[in-house]
Amino acid sequence: MKDTCDYLIIGGGMVAATTVKAIRERDTHGSIVMLTEEPQGPIARPALSKKLWTDPDFTQEDIWLLSDDDNVALHTRTVATALDRQSRTVTTQEGETFAYRALLLATGGTPNTLPGLSASPEVLYFRSLNDYQTLREHAAAKKSMVVVGGGYIGFELAAALVQQECKVTLITPDDTLGAALFPSEFASHFEDTFTRHGVTVMTGCEVTEGTQDDGGVTVTLDSGETVHAEVLAAGLGISPNTQLAEQAGLEVEDGIVVDEHLTTSDPHILAAGDVASYPDKRMGRQRVEHVDNANMMGPVAGHNMTGSTERYTHTPYFYSNVFDIKFQAVGLADSRLDVIEDWKTPMQEGVLYYLEGDQLKGVMLINLEDRLDKARALLESPTITDSKTLSGALH
Repeated sequence: MKDTCDYLIIGGGMVAATTVKAIRERDTHGSIVMLTEEPQGPIARPALSKKLWTDPDFTQEDIWLLSDDDNVALHTRTVATALDRQSRTVTTQEGETFAYRALLLATGGTPNTLPGLSASPEVLYFRSLNDYQTLREHAAAKKSMVVVGGGYIGFELAAALVQQECKVTLITPDDTLGAALFPSEFASHFEDTFTRHGVTVMTGCEVTEGTQDDGGVTVTLDSGETVHAEVLAAGLGISPNTQLAEQAGLEVEDGIVVDEHLTTSDPHILAAGDVASYPDKRMGRQRVEHVDNANMMGPVAGHNMTGSTERYTHTPYFYSNVFDIKFQAVGLADSRLDVIEDWKTPMQEGVLYYLEGDQLKGVMLINLEDRLDKARALLESPTITDSKTLSGALH
């Protein structure tokens, strides 16, 4: 049996939801079908490691992104297995076939895993609502936790869990927690903030294998040391889900390759979100896994699915809030670049400027509010490399 729709979206993340909203701005009656492997519709995923832990007034009722007014035929727990570009059809593992006029691949990514440890109620490769709900139950029982990964998910979960009065060990390959993002002195301050709040931080460590039994989870580090806890939560990044695009013969290179209109090598197929490799006018071709990218890509994808020819010109920002440290960054925040530090209050409020040669590549705001638009304008301005010029520019 074949169903026919105007707009077919494969994926149920945030970019899928913002695409639906954009389609409805231009086409209030066209049929929309969304196929997602998730057991529910799109949610505000960043809240799973951020706001749901820190804001008592923000609940699970606040994370849902689709409404009945969007008029979407939502197929959950559905896996798309074949894409036929000639007939413009997608077939699912369940044997259903969907014909489309325009198709969006918003397939996201699959969490990277640790050797020897399959996902279970005590081993969480943190990404889904179910992961959050399970971890929340463990935290309520004050179980001991080992968190693996020193990126956003890792340090956000470690901060959230220790504030739930859990015993937390955080394992990161970086020599200092946050060293991939921050210059050395602020990275040390960042790590010290975690230790002051009771997190045991193990730096310069890689997990070589793990085991699980009725007593919990044990990981072995490259040093030979072992760490045991009742529960393990890991934030190890994702691998983009490009299998369907590859099977269909679309161009793939660290994601599904799209042009400035988010169109793939097939004019009837777009890609957006975590899975899309797109050209950024300042950063070059890149693939971005942050919420701002999903929120800004979706409207362009949705409008273009209805026949528009909008260009995606946005350079996304990312953010985090752990303990008393809130930071926002636009562009590339990589401590391997040349970093100019401009502190309003040392280690408390300030700006980090990331430069590559004579080009400003990124700006990070630390505990400074309402300056993101100015930071973006500065990033897009003519080359600035003089620390005297940058000093105080965003205070």
